[in-house]
Amino acid sequence: MRCLEPQRDHRPPASWILASGSPRRVELLRAAGQRFEAEPSHADEARRSGEGALHFAARVAEEKAREVAARRPGRWVLGADTVVIVDGEALGKPRDGADAIAMLARLSDRAHEVATAFVLLDPRGATLALRVVRSKVVFRRLGAQEIAAYVATGEPLDKAGAYAIQGGAAAFVVSLHGSLSNVIGLPMDEVEEALRQAGLWSAETRQRR
Repeated sequence: MRCLEPQRDHRPPASWILASGSPRRVELLRAAGQRFEAEPSHADEARRSGEGALHFAARVAEEKAREVAARRPGRWVLGADTVVIVDGEALGKPRDGADAIAMLARLSDRAHEVATAFVLLDPRGATLALRVVRSKVVFRRLGAQEIAAYVATGEPLDKAGAYAIQGGAAAFVVSLHGSLSNVIGLPMDEVEEALRQAGLWSAETRQRR
């Protein structure tokens, strides 16, 4: 009886690193058939005094990438950061449940902007791409009990702006103008373009957004 040989993965090993611990970013890239390593960055994500929201997102994305690149020299590194912007102020991840409730109450019955910055560094540390992509989201009016019930699920606590548009907060959205994947955490069309320019994009069929 002939023994079957175990199947081997003949695809090339991952050639770049995602400087992020975000499950959402990993899921978006995996769904697109990409091969990469994910390594969380330990860069400081505190906003500086007087720093504009878009500049803040771009700076943090770059610092995340450079912090990982310093630990993993000679590798391509992609870093990203997402902020929710309302009244010109960047809302990051809530500190706790009370902060999440306050954020959602502020977003209720109005439009806000979601901006994701991403940076791609080459193996020498040079910046191949640096972009900030913006989407507009409009929420319906949210009741206090509805907000509290959503926060109690725990979903908002590690999300910029205290919500996941791909999760329970989908029911809050009246309209979305721009990229859905950008709101989730990574603008896939623009990221694909940058990775293709670097020769890093795997030529596998990906899900359309």
